[in-house]
Amino acid sequence: MSELLKVTHLQKAYGDNVVLKDINLSVKQGEVVVIIGPSGCGKSTFLRCLNGLEKIQGGEIAIDGSPVEAESRDISKIRQKIGMVFQSYELFPHKNVIDNLLLAPVKVQKRDKEEVKEEAQKLLAKVGLAGKEEFFPRQLSGGQKQRVAIVRALLMHPEIILFDEVTAALDPEMVQEVLHTMLKLAKSGSTMIIVTHEMAFARAIADRIVFFDEGEIIEETREVEQFFEKPKTDRARRFLRTFTFSKSEID
Repeated sequence: MSELLKVTHLQKAYGDNVVLKDINLSVKQGEVVVIIGPSGCGKSTFLRCLNGLEKIQGGEIAIDGSPVEAESRDISKIRQKIGMVFQSYELFPHKNVIDNLLLAPVKVQKRDKEEVKEEAQKLLAKVGLAGKEEFFPRQLSGGQKQRVAIVRALLMHPEIILFDEVTAALDPEMVQEVLHTMLKLAKSGSTMIIVTHEMAFARAIADRIVFFDEGEIIEETREVEQFFEKPKTDRARRFLRTFTFSKSEID
C-alpha cells in the first residue's frame, strides 16, 4: 500500500496553549487508523488540522505529496481529497436529503447533476436510506442524519475520510446504525481516520490504534488486540480501565 497522508513534526497552539506537540503520523491507502484518548487531548483538533480547517504553527501535512495549508489558494481542491464527517451532521435544514447531497459535487466539482443524483441514490440504498431522498433533516433520526452526512462525504470521492466522534450526539440505539455503515466502508477499502470513544468499535475496525494524551502520541500500534489486552504504556492502561470498571470500584 502506498503512503497517502504524511504528518511530520506537527504543532498546533492557541496563543500560549500548545494543543499538539510534534505529531508524526503516516497513513497508507486503504488503512483504517483509529485515534483514541481522553477528552481534550487534541484528537479533534488534529483532524481539523488535517483538513486545513485549523492553521498550524509548525511542521507539515501532505496528502499525495501536496502540502495541506489552511491559507493556501488551493485549499478547496485539497479538501476535496480529504472528506470529513462531523458529530453535528452539518446538514442544511431547509434542503431535503437529495439537495443536501447534490450541492457540493454539482456546485464545487461541476459534475453532472443527474449523474451525481444516480450515485447518491445508490449510496443511500447501501446505507439503508432508500426512499428518503425527499425527506428534510427534521424528519430523520440522528442516526439517519449521520448516515446522510457520510454519503455526502463519499459523493466527493475523497481519497481519505476523517470521522470526528460521529456517534457522540446519538442515542445508543442509533449508534449501531452508523457504526455498521463505517464497518462496511472499511471492508470496501476506504482510507479512514476515526476519532472515537467507542472502544469495542475501535477494536473491531482498526488496522492501527493511535493513543493521544495531552497533545502527544503516547502509543501507536498495529497489534490492535494486544493494545486492548495489554497496552505498553501505563497511561493507556489507565485510560482503558475507565471503560471496564466493576461495580465494586464505585461502591
